[in-house]
Amino acid sequence: MNRVLSLPVVLTLLFWGHAILTASGAAQRLSRAALLDKIRGGWAGQMIGVAYGAPTEFRSCGRIGEWELRWEPGMLENALHQDDLYVEMTFAKVLDEVGLDATLQHFAEAFKTSRYHLWHANAGARRALNQGIAAPWSGHPRYNFHANDIDFQIESDFIGLMCPGLPREAIRYCDRVGRVMNYGDGLYGGMFVCGMYAAAFFEQDPRRVVEAGLRCLPARSEYARLIADVLRWHAEHPADWRRVWHRIEEKWNRDDPCPDGFQRDFNIDAKLNGAYIALGLLYGGTDFERTLEISTRCGQDSDCNPSNAAGILGVMLGYERIPEKFKAGLELLVDRKFDFTDYSFNDIVRSTEARALELIRRTGGRVTETEVVIRTQRPRAPRLEQWSPGIPDRRLSVQDAAWTWSGGWRDGDGARVSVEAGDEAVLQFEGVAVAILGRLTQRGGRAEVYLDGKKQDLLLDAYIVPNTHDNVLWQIHGLRNGRHTLRIVTTGAVDPRSQGREVAIREALVYRAR
Repeated sequence: MNRVLSLPVVLTLLFWGHAILTASGAAQRLSRAALLDKIRGGWAGQMIGVAYGAPTEFRSCGRIGEWELRWEPGMLENALHQDDLYVEMTFAKVLDEVGLDATLQHFAEAFKTSRYHLWHANAGARRALNQGIAAPWSGHPRYNFHANDIDFQIESDFIGLMCPGLPREAIRYCDRVGRVMNYGDGLYGGMFVCGMYAAAFFEQDPRRVVEAGLRCLPARSEYARLIADVLRWHAEHPADWRRVWHRIEEKWNRDDPCPDGFQRDFNIDAKLNGAYIALGLLYGGTDFERTLEISTRCGQDSDCNPSNAAGILGVMLGYERIPEKFKAGLELLVDRKFDFTDYSFNDIVRSTEARALELIRRTGGRVTETEVVIRTQRPRAPRLEQWSPGIPDRRLSVQDAAWTWSGGWRDGDGARVSVEAGDEAVLQFEGVAVAILGRLTQRGGRAEVYLDGKKQDLLLDAYIVPNTHDNVLWQIHGLRNGRHTLRIVTTGAVDPRSQGREVAIREALVYRAR
């Protein structure tokens, strides 16, 4: 008789089963050639995955992508220009320059001074850091309303690739790097991905790899609960990924708090997209092309997800076993630099191998000229932290009666705009959280904010450093459920770098209690 196990039982078996198998910290051996081949496979897989999915990114939100998917060798060059790769290399460079003991503040400083375009949690973090808000607060929801977004998940691969069989080390580095831009489930996305990478060096069963990633997460987190659902549904429907995709949508694709996904099909939440990575691995098996196809057709961030999935599978297979059709043309690119970095493919592979060898030594393993002996670890999940502002409830445009305006506000490009001191905007709303959206530019000015008559410590600052794309002027969550009055008063003060004093408000997003 077939029995369907409950979610708590599944989680218990996964966690305790792993403890029994690896409590001894058993030694695992790899030849130096095999280790290097797997690291090369991981970086090549990332490149192939992002190039394969790039034409589809966010073209399919809330539905399965039914496009014609194709691969041509010339597509691989696009990977050199993708933030999925060059952003993580910012942090890899910190480790290469400062060493493996680099701190959160080292990573934050490198990120603060970066010059590439950023969005979502990455943008919120760079904006906060440039306002003088230090990490880990730059990734905390008090200052970064995108804390649950996908950002760290897509740039964490470099950690997993230097932690063969070492999930505790991977979690430790994720906790150090990921807090620059994320928190809670946004942070756990990187831990899930890196836990899978750590396992992939010694595991050939994709299901076991996904289970290993799950064990890196607090069992009661929403991220862990979603991945446990995916594993359970995969066991129930081992040949029907589309059926499982629909079950994920019905239960988990709702109430995305990100302003861009507010009451829309767009969803850049880390855990939902992490489920699509898992689907690609589980249903792709060890078929490289099938893994790419499924993780891409799941939609949403459909270049990042196949990049993670193919990177993990690239470690499992090793570079030599990745199908030749996907590697064709890579040899012409291996010495070209990725945008905004000092790294080529060959450079990042060499530096990753060097870091992996040092970590193997530090964790009690042994490195010889011909092999490594790794003292493997069982993961220790971090403490539970969860955040949500509430359920998206209402959009209040600047034309809504909930707003009142006094002073010199003018209309401009769908916003109410002030460039003088003393202009006031008052919003009446009912809920537990609110985000004020508007324009963040290099001409931005400042305003003071009062909630229910009390002046708030957090200023509204509409200045943002170049190439940093965000629209959250000010936010607050954790309010008592009820009616509130928000008053915004422009001050005429500016960030010293600002070229103007503009405060441009477009709308308010209101969240209700769960």
